[in-house]
Amino acid sequence: MEQVLGTKKYNYREKKEKVAAYRTQVRAEVIDEIYEQILRKMIVEKKYRDSEYSAKKLAEELQTNTRYISATINLRFQMNYAELIAGYRVRDAVSILQDKRNKKMTMSEVAEAVGFTNRQSFYAAFYHLQGKTPKQYQEEFLEKIEEAKRAKKKKAE
Repeated sequence: MEQVLGTKKYNYREKKEKVAAYRTQVRAEVIDEIYEQILRKMIVEKKYRDSEYSAKKLAEELQTNTRYISATINLRFQMNYAELIAGYRVRDAVSILQDKRNKKMTMSEVAEAVGFTNRQSFYAAFYHLQGKTPKQYQEEFLEKIEEAKRAKKKKAE
C-alpha cells in the first residue's frame, strides 16, 4: 500500500491492539444474543446509513450498554464499531457503484447515501477496504461489463 510521509494513503490509521478485560467477562450467551441483534440492525434495518448512528444509540436500541456492544463487535466481528460501520457502508457503496443506473451519481452523493458524512472519509474507508478509490472501482467495474458485452456480441457474430 502506498506510503506518504509515514502514513497510509488517505491518512487511514491502523488500529492498535489492546485487550480490555471486560471482553472476557461477558457471558457467551449474552454476546451471541447481542451479535444477532447487531446483525439485524445492520443487515435488515441498515442503520449504518444514518451518519449519526453511534455505538451509544445502538446500545440504547438493544437495551444494553456500550461496553457489551464493544465486546460483542470485538469478539464476533474482530474489529471495532467504526470499522464495522465503515465496512457495511463500503459494501453498500460497492452495490451502488456496480449499478449502471447510478453512473451519474457523484461520489459525494454515493457517500451520503451510505452514511458517510463527507467525501474524504468515504474515500479513506473505501481505499482501505478495496485498495482503490470509489471512482477507480466504478470505472474498472463498468469497463469489465462493457468488455464482456463486446466479447459476447463478437462471439454471436
